[in-house]
Amino acid sequence: MISEILQKAREFETQYGPHIPDSERPTFHATPTIGWMNDPNGFSFYQGECHLFYQYHPYSNEWGPMHWGHLKTRDFLRWERLPIALAPDQDYDSAGCFSGGAVELPDGRQLLMYTGVRRGHNADGYLQDIQTQCLAIGDGLNYEKLRDNPVLDGKNLPQGGSTIDFRDPKVWRDPDGAFYAVVGNRTADGSGAILLYRWIENSKWEFVHTLDASHNQYGKMWECPDFFPLDGKQVLITSPQEMSPIGLEFHAGNGTVCLIGEYSPDGGFARQNVQAIDYGLDFYAPQTVETPDGRRIMVAWMQNWDTVNAKPYNCRWFGQMTLPRELSVKDGRLIQNPVRELEAYRRQRVVHRNIPVSGEINLPGVQGRVLDMTVTIRPTGPDLYRWFRIRVAKDGQHETIIRYRPDQGTLKLDRIRSGLPHDIVHTRSFLVWPRDGELKLRIILDRFSVEVFVNDGEQAASAVIYTRQSADAITFEAGGSALINVEKYDLAFF
Repeated sequence: MISEILQKAREFETQYGPHIPDSERPTFHATPTIGWMNDPNGFSFYQGECHLFYQYHPYSNEWGPMHWGHLKTRDFLRWERLPIALAPDQDYDSAGCFSGGAVELPDGRQLLMYTGVRRGHNADGYLQDIQTQCLAIGDGLNYEKLRDNPVLDGKNLPQGGSTIDFRDPKVWRDPDGAFYAVVGNRTADGSGAILLYRWIENSKWEFVHTLDASHNQYGKMWECPDFFPLDGKQVLITSPQEMSPIGLEFHAGNGTVCLIGEYSPDGGFARQNVQAIDYGLDFYAPQTVETPDGRRIMVAWMQNWDTVNAKPYNCRWFGQMTLPRELSVKDGRLIQNPVRELEAYRRQRVVHRNIPVSGEINLPGVQGRVLDMTVTIRPTGPDLYRWFRIRVAKDGQHETIIRYRPDQGTLKLDRIRSGLPHDIVHTRSFLVWPRDGELKLRIILDRFSVEVFVNDGEQAASAVIYTRQSADAITFEAGGSALINVEKYDLAFF
């Protein structure tokens, strides 16, 4: 049964969403039909198609009472818009249907597990959000919330767990047929932890154990967890709030953390390595899915909470997802590369090899705002160049700069002149590791974003840009002398 609140939201979306032309959107990055988008939700396969839900406020380009928007795709690049899946229409989710996951059930239906939020008073009389975990079941289009909701609340928390920071379940089915979910929580020490639950029967779930916890080392509340096997390791990803900076690995504020280790049901999770997931300016709340052919694909909100008020004027949508990425583990680190499906949309190959760069140059055929370009940089001899810059989305007024300093081993993403006249964070630097003195950068541009993949996915860095579309020049510049190879493709989706 479709509630009045859900029906109203669907009618609003249908009435106003089609008025936004494709020319005002990215070409292949997922965006909301209209209004506001944040965290990816329910990234899952259902009846052979990949579904992506998302945190959604259709009525404005500001965060508001959370709904679940809905998209699906066959290739991770072209997105079909479906009607809103969930709206805040019950007492237990009256303040919002927050993030969660999805999984296909043995009977052919699709299960959504999400955080329901309601406003309530604590023991001291203060008004606060009460967060519980809820279920809805449907057919890939319409979903019915369970009468037994919520299925997890304060009674299901370990000692010291918080009912006001208890959210973002990611649900999956193990090969043995059992259903599990990980949920973020804040613990008695004021920082975050990831809790593991198992579905017993009907709508009953039981707490298994705490997988890992921050202990105030990696931020506070751990949001949006995911937990999956990959290349013989177990990977736990989460998005901590209130991070303190740690060198050039973790920046302050809302960040992302990947913990790689081993897991056994009896011994639990034992972390072996901790790293950032994305080193750029805009990346949060990643979620993954396993494809039918066995790949692990990740998508994230390509935005950050500290810059959400820096919007283009009169925008009718706000928020986009990253390009989905194929994941692997190599030498104990997470590797990320664009989904291979992107290669089917490459057009007009342009190649330049062994080009000497001293000062600033441009190259014939190398320009554009929707493209896939790989650049390798190496010294011309025994002496290192002092720095190397790639300028994209460039005209006489605007540019976004990717700068490499070989003496420091740092790569810097700089969007100061990318078209947003707001005082927000515009630069981010991180450490990179050249191979035999050569640095390889794959750069993906899509109208309103740039994503950089370093050395075949050893690191990735994402940033939103709002430079006018006519700014499409690309230049290369060296302080000293360097040699470069460039392979560039336009990307066409029509």
